[in-house]
Amino acid sequence: MRVGAIVAIVLMAMAVGGGVGLAQQRTPLLPEKDVAGLADELSGETAKRNLEVIATFHRQRGSRGFHAAAELVAERARAYGLSDVAILQFPADGKIFYGTQRSRPGWDAEEGDLEEVKDGKDGKERTAETRVKIGSYGAMPIVLAEDSESADVTAELVDVGDGTKDADYAGKNVKGKIVLVGAQPGAVQDLAAGKFGAAGIVSYAQNQKTAWWGEDENLIRWGHLETFSPNKTFGFMVSLKTGRGLRERLARGETIRLHALVKAGQHASNYEVVTATIPGADAKLKEEEIAFSCHLDHQRPGANDNVSGCVTILEVARTLQKLTSEGKLARPARTIRFIWPPEIEGTLALLNGKPEFARRIKAVVHMDMVGGGPATKAVFHVTRGPRSLPSYVHDVAWAFAEFVNEESYKFAATGSADYPLVAPEGGKEPLQAQFSAYTMGSDHDVYQDSSFGIPAIYLNDWPDRYIHTNFDSAANIDTTKLKRAAFIGAASGYFLATLGRQEVWLRTAILQGNELRKSQADSRVWKLGFDDVCIDYDERIAYEKAAADSTKKFTAQSLASVLTETGVGCERPPGRVPERAEIYRRKAEPKGPLAVFGYDYFTEHAKAAGLATPKLLSYEGLWGGGEEYAYEVLNFADGKRNAQAIRDAVSAEYGPVPLEMVTEYLQALEKIGIVERVK
Repeated sequence: MRVGAIVAIVLMAMAVGGGVGLAQQRTPLLPEKDVAGLADELSGETAKRNLEVIATFHRQRGSRGFHAAAELVAERARAYGLSDVAILQFPADGKIFYGTQRSRPGWDAEEGDLEEVKDGKDGKERTAETRVKIGSYGAMPIVLAEDSESADVTAELVDVGDGTKDADYAGKNVKGKIVLVGAQPGAVQDLAAGKFGAAGIVSYAQNQKTAWWGEDENLIRWGHLETFSPNKTFGFMVSLKTGRGLRERLARGETIRLHALVKAGQHASNYEVVTATIPGADAKLKEEEIAFSCHLDHQRPGANDNVSGCVTILEVARTLQKLTSEGKLARPARTIRFIWPPEIEGTLALLNGKPEFARRIKAVVHMDMVGGGPATKAVFHVTRGPRSLPSYVHDVAWAFAEFVNEESYKFAATGSADYPLVAPEGGKEPLQAQFSAYTMGSDHDVYQDSSFGIPAIYLNDWPDRYIHTNFDSAANIDTTKLKRAAFIGAASGYFLATLGRQEVWLRTAILQGNELRKSQADSRVWKLGFDDVCIDYDERIAYEKAAADSTKKFTAQSLASVLTETGVGCERPPGRVPERAEIYRRKAEPKGPLAVFGYDYFTEHAKAAGLATPKLLSYEGLWGGGEEYAYEVLNFADGKRNAQAIRDAVSAEYGPVPLEMVTEYLQALEKIGIVERVK
């Protein structure tokens, strides 16, 4: 942010708040002694030592590996002196629903070996049959696709390209054979195993397509089969190098025989959610909670995704408990809760299975990938919430993140800073955190869904060249990054847990966030048509007023008056589409986003109702895709907005979208019982 802008913001804050103490305040929102206490106590090394242990577990939902990780986190939480430590259990058998999430049975594997079987011919002489190991679950669990079923098969390998369409199998007999595919196993199993009778799958599917996609041929990506597919089979994951080698040999006319031995399968189990608290000190406010969340599941090692987030909130818990018990920090008025669930499905089980949690939680600090060192190519984001849920809590997080940016850059550039937040074993690079618009993909989607309406600060790395691969290891985690993420999270959560009155520096944070969002919005306006510019302006002003007004949930006082730009200053040309009368409201049940983890509520129910796939789900806007549009269309169905108003709101957020697409999707939601029309 420009220096002039910062000065202007401070002057405005002084005007509305009297300027008390501003000249002496060197740290954002919290007193300097509190900032210093957090900066001194938080340890990236302690977090990484915990990470190195948890990363040894293959942490699939409902598995022995996940349970071992949960037990370790609970043991650490008890050792750190936290209260109410528990591992909550929610039955998961494939039939029970938690809101929109169909519970997925647990999955465990004991063995998974893939070998090439040589035919034993050496020229004219026949020799003993030999086997060459291609992959072993025991050595590297990531090679066996999640939800694989037991098998003992020796069969020829057939290359079917990506394997995702009928044409890939044309002229190829794959019945009883193993198919080599370029797509994820779950994307091909119904065709390969279900329609064409393949015995199993070998996939060389690569990581998410960032700039580094395909650069390292040795990466093996975490693979998945579809949990609820009737076509049960097994899948093995191999590197791009191995996959290309197999394809080249098959193209030359070689016959390749593989032996797959798998002992694995689904079983009735439980979602396990570790939780612990630091009880609030205020007799009334202690019933309110500020939550820290992550997700504890994923493949081994899964160091950045997401052991990093889980050990960082564990380090926040250790630090806050220690400092408050020693009297170095005042005990927070609100209870601070820490939550370690399986990703998305565990959070849905928690909020639906124990609705009192959803009622108590006022805000969440969610961490998913916060430790990526230079090799990961990660950019650190402080991600705002969706436009459907305006909140000032993101401005709080950004105030602390910007402070870390400035201090860490000053240290990197000059070798001296008051709060460099550098870990002894970590790097010295500046953080350069980004204040980013809402993106989906983790548990923050659940909290901020309109069913729950809980604002979430989302701290995350993206891109990460090693996500979901065998190279997502502890060696690529930077202790300085862990310490800085812990500081931003701890300071934000502690501030929200202690906030009980208007403070001039909170006003300053809101104004800073407002100015930065305005600057980011202005930079993209040139891509819009004239009418869409007006819509964007209207929606932005409405969002900013509501975000500043959201302080009432914490302080009983609105700070909307600090904003100077509150009117509508955009005159529309004639001929705008007339507003439609249909007003939509989401029903109270089921709660949760419609596209969850391993299950798509909308797709299954739309299919049962005989509905065609709405065009919105495959639409690509200027800044968002079908998933984002669908998420926010449902969130904006609040009983106040009609279809036109919902269209305007999502257009301002993700880029212009035709009204007809929004209306078609709303009508589909109505037919499957998710929304209803309001007269």
